[in-house]
Amino acid sequence: MLSVLTGLGLSSAAGLNAFIPALVVGLLDRHSDLVRLPAEFAWLADGRVLALLALLLAAEVVVDKVPVVDTVNDIMQTLIRPASGGAVFAATEAAARVDDSTFMRDNPWIGWTLGIAVALIVHLTKTSVRPVVNAGTLGAGAPVVSTVEDTFSLGMSLLAVLAPVVALIGLAMLGYVGYRLLRLRRRREEQPG
Repeated sequence: MLSVLTGLGLSSAAGLNAFIPALVVGLLDRHSDLVRLPAEFAWLADGRVLALLALLLAAEVVVDKVPVVDTVNDIMQTLIRPASGGAVFAATEAAARVDDSTFMRDNPWIGWTLGIAVALIVHLTKTSVRPVVNAGTLGAGAPVVSTVEDTFSLGMSLLAVLAPVVALIGLAMLGYVGYRLLRLRRRREEQPG
């Protein structure tokens, strides 16, 4: 059960930034006993993959702070973030298959599907809200919001591994904030120009 909460937390973090949760899982597997990935996901802890993830993360951190460029980046990330969410959910679920959850063990595709769905929902919310933030702040809000998203993604990734129940609370908070921001966007669209 806790592995599902871990997967949900990691995949929601991937919806904000594809590379942070994958990097966290890979580094924790490589340098600690907190995560032990099974053989089919050992590539996540490979040094070359970790270096590539770190490079992609650095590029994402910079690009996501620039108004308009962040929107183009979000469009390009529409496939990457959900794929990352599916991978980290499935990897952590596979790592925890020693528990008594035979259903998840017998149906590994469910972890992939849940991870993809959660990351996609978070990503689409982010993608729809970000242009409103950029327009409402004349671009000044992009670096601030991006930094908050990256910080939340890192925090959620760590919480998902270290305290999955707390990560669930964080996921609920993320859902509430996303809901409120989407309502704000709708109100702005309904206002006469």
